[in-house]
Amino acid sequence: MSGTTLEQFNYDNKIVKYFGVATVAWGLVGMLVGLIAAIQLFLPEANLGNPYTTFGRIRPLHTNAVIFAFVGNAIFAGIYYSMPRLLKAPMWSKALSWINFWGWQLIILLAAITLPLGITTSKEYAELEWPIDILIALVWVAFGANMIGTLIKRREKHMYVAIWFYLASFVTVAVLHIFNSLALPVSFLKSYSAYAGVQDALVQWWYGHNAVAFFLTTPFLGLMYYYLPKAANRPVYSYKLSIIHFWSLIFLYIWAGPHHLLYTALPEWAQVLGVVFSVMLIAPSWGGMVNGLLTLRGAWDKVRVDPVLKFMVVAVTAYGMATFEGPMLSLKNVNAIAHYTDWIVAHVHIGGLGWNGFFTFAMLYWLWPRMWKTNLYSTKLATTHFWMGTLGIIFYALPMYVAALTQSLMWKEFSEAGRLAYPNFLETVIQIVPMYMLRALGGLLYLSGAILMVYNLVKTAKQGSFQAEEADEAAALTPHKAEKGEFWHRAWERKPVFFTIMATVAILIGGAIEIIPTILVKSNVPTISSVQPYTPLELQGRDLYISHGCVGCHSQMIRPFRSETERYGEYSKAGEYVYDRPFLWGSKRTGPDLHRVGGKYPDSWHYHHMVDPQSMSPGSLMPPYPWMATNIMDHSNLPAKIKTLQKLGVPYPEGYEQQAHADLMVQAEQIVANLKSSGVEAMPESEIVALIAYLQRLGTDIKKTTASNP
Repeated sequence: MSGTTLEQFNYDNKIVKYFGVATVAWGLVGMLVGLIAAIQLFLPEANLGNPYTTFGRIRPLHTNAVIFAFVGNAIFAGIYYSMPRLLKAPMWSKALSWINFWGWQLIILLAAITLPLGITTSKEYAELEWPIDILIALVWVAFGANMIGTLIKRREKHMYVAIWFYLASFVTVAVLHIFNSLALPVSFLKSYSAYAGVQDALVQWWYGHNAVAFFLTTPFLGLMYYYLPKAANRPVYSYKLSIIHFWSLIFLYIWAGPHHLLYTALPEWAQVLGVVFSVMLIAPSWGGMVNGLLTLRGAWDKVRVDPVLKFMVVAVTAYGMATFEGPMLSLKNVNAIAHYTDWIVAHVHIGGLGWNGFFTFAMLYWLWPRMWKTNLYSTKLATTHFWMGTLGIIFYALPMYVAALTQSLMWKEFSEAGRLAYPNFLETVIQIVPMYMLRALGGLLYLSGAILMVYNLVKTAKQGSFQAEEADEAAALTPHKAEKGEFWHRAWERKPVFFTIMATVAILIGGAIEIIPTILVKSNVPTISSVQPYTPLELQGRDLYISHGCVGCHSQMIRPFRSETERYGEYSKAGEYVYDRPFLWGSKRTGPDLHRVGGKYPDSWHYHHMVDPQSMSPGSLMPPYPWMATNIMDHSNLPAKIKTLQKLGVPYPEGYEQQAHADLMVQAEQIVANLKSSGVEAMPESEIVALIAYLQRLGTDIKKTTASNP
């Protein structure tokens, strides 16, 4: 352009390198922990005989490591490379970039320490305790401020489609994280949720579903819109399709959370809304997939030879498969079969391994040669990684589908006499053990492929020389007047602040309409007069149950199906959960539902079952917890717990915190006496006594009376 002065500036590749290396390192850790957890499901000895490596403790470690450490670092690497180039401006603040990097690694390290120690809120994808939650919010704000600062200093007039997705992701994750994490601290590492029972369940799955949407989906769609056209050297197929699919996706996604709670005690109207919006979601989701795949038109010959494109094609296809399956699983008739089974696990991993994992691998294979100014060390190794990963996904998902259908059909099977054909839950677990073995093989293949990639990336870096700063030039942004007849969305793309506000409005509508009435309208949770707060010992036992991650294998929600009421007892009512902070309905039954287990077995049965599950249930896959019989429970924080719960509205009498310990000891002595009569010696302060008290309480309130006062 004649007469236009071009400004010189540099892109920072160093931050991208650091986030890239962190992605790879944490990815290997997260996958390895996942593989250990998978092995534990058919080989309980792999729990290694200590409290820190049991399945209940390492499952949340695995999910947090792969979601926030592996995928999280990949998002930051991808954005810190693409955003400056799309806006023709370096990131606004290097200091904020590094605060983002080191802050995020610190959060991951704290998660890796606290979760195996059992310091957890037990909320799915939000297990970290309140001080770490605050740190997450601060680091996330640093990332967002850096993004918005860069947008304001940009030299490019319009925001490209990738940036829309980055902005929506930043805003929505901030809103979700803050509202779901609201809690009242008891101490530095213990808090109780601000919501209880049904409300807690709705808020948690509004968050849980949309964490998948706005952390695992929208940022990756943004990355797809940058890296896929770059790798294929083709323009995006349709600009108008990208507009339609962006706005409809962020508006519809936020409503779909209740589909995780179908047939539960959640109000029917909220379940219906969740189903309707989940089914509608298939349109914008597939709009994104189609836009990605059709971008490759004329470049399919490259897919044969370029491993980067191979990974991308399978990633986008896996996204399409997972977003077809999600709406299908939201249909109540399908959900009745699939919920609490391994189908949900398979569904999550098609998205996680296929969409997030494969796209991350593609992006790393694309970035490394460019930042080190060389060629990829070995295309053959990358292609081998691709096939190992693909086989890994197949060996993971297919056995899980078989396991899910087998187990669900066995749960629901009745004999000719009208009784359950498989009354012992364990029969349905033993049947699917071979599928668990195949799943672990799939995980091993996938992890081995990732290790190949590490070798390939290290060799690539060694043969090149790293370019920490990349020079570019562009004309300064001149003030722009609206042109007559300008397309409305083009005008919005020039106004990042306005655009962000509109995206925020779009995501707030659905959440507000579902959550506010559930919390404010009393009739949504009819109370039951016989439901009383937990006794001090039961409360301690419940916190122990939470700390050991028992909710990872046991649900506490009996759905109104004959097959469930025959097996477990009376179906669960909303009013039974009013003192449950957090709710513990669970998402997966590796073991039976426990909501009516109270009074079903003597205290001694629970004692033996915890110390050696095989002695009570031959063939059980549950790890033994012998240390509970000898570990002395610290009750010093009991007064603080009672006071905190009183502030949250639990009707303990005024000053009860002084009396609580005495009441606890009375109940503990009673359990010790019961155990002694069965020939078992136990100490009243031991962990196992508190856990038995909690398990014996479960579901017993409803047995006293079924009368409810709305």
